[in-house]
Amino acid sequence: MTAVGILAGRAAARRALLGSTALATLIELLPGAPTGLLAFAGLWLLLGAPTVLWYAIAARFVSTRDGRVLLAVGLSVLTAMVVALLVNTALPAVGIGQPLARVPLAIASMLAVAVLALAADPPAERLTDGLARWREGHTRNLPPGLLPVSALGAVTLLLSVAGPIRLNNQAGSAVSFTAMVAGALLLALLMWRRRRYSSSVIVLGLFCAAAGLLLLTSLRGWYVTGHDIRHEFEIFQLTAAGNHWNIADYRDPYNACMSITLLPTSLARLTGISGIYVFKVLLPLLFAFTPALVYRSVRNVAPQIVALLSAVFFIMFPTFFTDMVFLGRQEIAFLLLGCAMVVLTDTGRPVAARRIAFTVLALGIVLSHYSTTYIIVVTLVIALVTDLLWRLGSRLRRRTPRDARRAFVTWWIVVATAAAAAIWAGPVSHTGGQLQTTVSTTVHDLQSGQLGNRSSDVSYSLIGGARVSPAQRLNEYRTYAMELRRQAGPGGALVPLSVVDSYPLTVVPQHLQPLTPAGHALKDTGVDVAAANSGFRAFIAGLLQLLLLLGFVTTVWGRRKAFRPTRDQVTLTVGAGTVIALLTVLPQVSVDYGVLRAFQQGLVIFAPFLAAGLVWICRWAGRRRAAPLACAVTLVLFLDLAGALPKLVGGYPPVLNLDNAGQYYDSYYPHPEERAALQWLLPRAQGQPVDIQSKMQADHAPYTRLQLRLRKHAGDSIYPALVQKDAYVFLGYTTVRNGEESLFYRGDTINYHYPIGFLDATKNRVYSSNGAAIFR
Repeated sequence: MTAVGILAGRAAARRALLGSTALATLIELLPGAPTGLLAFAGLWLLLGAPTVLWYAIAARFVSTRDGRVLLAVGLSVLTAMVVALLVNTALPAVGIGQPLARVPLAIASMLAVAVLALAADPPAERLTDGLARWREGHTRNLPPGLLPVSALGAVTLLLSVAGPIRLNNQAGSAVSFTAMVAGALLLALLMWRRRRYSSSVIVLGLFCAAAGLLLLTSLRGWYVTGHDIRHEFEIFQLTAAGNHWNIADYRDPYNACMSITLLPTSLARLTGISGIYVFKVLLPLLFAFTPALVYRSVRNVAPQIVALLSAVFFIMFPTFFTDMVFLGRQEIAFLLLGCAMVVLTDTGRPVAARRIAFTVLALGIVLSHYSTTYIIVVTLVIALVTDLLWRLGSRLRRRTPRDARRAFVTWWIVVATAAAAAIWAGPVSHTGGQLQTTVSTTVHDLQSGQLGNRSSDVSYSLIGGARVSPAQRLNEYRTYAMELRRQAGPGGALVPLSVVDSYPLTVVPQHLQPLTPAGHALKDTGVDVAAANSGFRAFIAGLLQLLLLLGFVTTVWGRRKAFRPTRDQVTLTVGAGTVIALLTVLPQVSVDYGVLRAFQQGLVIFAPFLAAGLVWICRWAGRRRAAPLACAVTLVLFLDLAGALPKLVGGYPPVLNLDNAGQYYDSYYPHPEERAALQWLLPRAQGQPVDIQSKMQADHAPYTRLQLRLRKHAGDSIYPALVQKDAYVFLGYTTVRNGEESLFYRGDTINYHYPIGFLDATKNRVYSSNGAAIFR
């Protein structure tokens, strides 16, 4: 093709992209546009067109096609947040009071696409090479494995949607269980055919497997279901209700996270998709790219088997599918962190350009989530110090210049990230109070020697010590409640302690699934199934940490290396490992940012060392058997941690993605009876100078409105010692049906028998149903 033809083709492609963007904008501006058409137009404006353009720009930072696609997705998400922030900041200055309405967002998104189109103009020779690859691709068959991976991935996703719907309708868990098995089969297929499948096909398979596992949890309940996501959704509604984000409306760290304010508002406005399903579907689907990013970042420097196992380790860690779907702000932060690691490990592009891209992505994390940012800053500082000591040691030993070279992470990256975090949490949003509280409390605990009140998550660490029992934690909470009563003063607002003490509280024993026929068969052989399940989980927790240590030692100093890590992977792993150790031993830090979440974040960096440790162990079975054995072990670990194997035998606590029971179901699952009771309470509570005490979820629209309108009066505790004489007390489904209640303290959830007789003796029951009760 001639140069004229190339230029003509490039111009035609640009016109087609800009024309489709203009059409999507026109659809957004038309009143009464069909919902389906609006969703397509909004997704194209926010994610589709920017991803296409960022793909061309990403060639300057990464050298692989699948890496460019993944990086383009992350940069498109960051672009959506930045555009909304600019619109939200600029338009009120010219008199537009609702800058986040559909029309301003649509026009701003179209302008952003136009700007990207100008920046995405590649050199002529690159365009010629791309055209040659495109023509070649149309003259040969589809990439090996694309059809089976796509088919099995589609089945996995379909089952992962159907399974939660059935559970929400109080049907069985067979479909959800089948979806989990289908995801495991998809991962097994990728492992089996890894040498024949291209990286792009493997990326597709990892995305489908991860998305399926996430949807099994995120789609539970007809409303927003989960822990942190309840507060996140309330914060989102503050922004969406007024089509304007203003940190002064509610100075809370959550409200400073653009990932749960501006991003979901843009998605909801331009797509017409309910905010509930933005949180339950769109954010988890974006997060599902993170395992693929882990794979790509490791594949840049390691063999296929290490990269693939690294991604599976990230997926199978329980926090991934039990908690991350309830942490929308962290989902987006991890997506951008994965992109940053891809840029860091891809040495096929100039280091200066990659450093700039890495810093931009780090600044995106600052906008997305405060805790992830703080962990990254500390990790980068430790990595920088480690690299400095490394180079100094190399010079003292007179090693080769290569040993004394500078790493990718440099001082100005650390300074820029830390400064951005300080400015955003300080002068911009004034939401750094939580960090200050954590630091001051940690210093006080260290000075006083009180290191025992840590989250029970630390018990899963090899250096974490003994687990705090639920009874101990309940006693600690009573001490805390007594301190709150003392601070409240002797005014008599609380129910007298003499009455409270007449109803002692006891911990609810942990509920276990009944044994299945397979479980009974094991029991008949003398196996304690419950103890075996619990013991195997504890064994896996220790195994993962040992694999990390073993993999780190063998790849850095061993002769039989599974892969050769880059200097930055080593120093960042030292940083991430040090952070996890600090979280384990420091009391308040382990509560405010759990060890399990930190380990999940660390897997983005050090997952290849776990994979390398497993491959190194399996090599003792023989070089040809090492990879298949490592894959088989990983799949067994995946099936157990995901809940499939315990489901087959029983004798393990029910999990939300497979059962209508269990701790998360009792604590966070919203029920229609509760919604009806809240709708009854809302008009009666408004305008009254009374408090409302409830453990009810903010997932319910009525309760969300109640909290927004009565923020100073809606309490989240019904612990008897803290019940006020004149307050409404709302009891939810689990308390009414089972007489059980839960409270969250020091990073742990404690389930205890709630004395409903205490409320009957001190208040009047003004509302009662089969799943809710209200006392006054």
